[in-house]
Amino acid sequence: MNPEKILTQHYNPETGDLTGGAKVVRTLKDVRSSFQDQVAVDRILEHENPVLYEVVAVEPGDTPGDLHYGLGILYPGMVGNEYYLTKGHYHETREAAEVYIGLTGEGAMLLEDEETGESRLESLGAGNVVYVPGHTAHRTMNTGNTPLTYFGIYPSNAGHDYGALAERNFRKMLIDEDGTPTLMDRA
Repeated sequence: MNPEKILTQHYNPETGDLTGGAKVVRTLKDVRSSFQDQVAVDRILEHENPVLYEVVAVEPGDTPGDLHYGLGILYPGMVGNEYYLTKGHYHETREAAEVYIGLTGEGAMLLEDEETGESRLESLGAGNVVYVPGHTAHRTMNTGNTPLTYFGIYPSNAGHDYGALAERNFRKMLIDEDGTPTLMDRA
């Protein structure tokens, strides 16, 4: 064991802080193309550029077998009738899987198989664990009224490929239909 590796970080459930990690903050401008209703995006951006989510990533090592993990905080809100969401990604190492552990809030994960295009919606909230298989794009949405917080754990060689989805987006989207999260085809 490498004695220089920091093996323990502290997670503060009240603030969502995780020691020892690099924080990334994503605003509506950063993920604007992920939303279907670009008129609603522009309307919001005329007045503000809200923070949609933050991720703190901890990368203790890069040798084979090491794990990386991150704490995600996805805030509640809507753009048109779509819930706030993450950019979503594939892993650069396509066979790399990931596990998400819901800590607080209510949300969902959209999973899309790269080979078949088949989509699935899985519940992610306090107490839920979602396994994301390799070759699967994944995106998180907050369907509640409080921040959705979760841990993601993945192999150190997984990497993040945002480019493939930036070109075509997900085939499905999650909207609020009369107070009910509803999965539908993207136009």
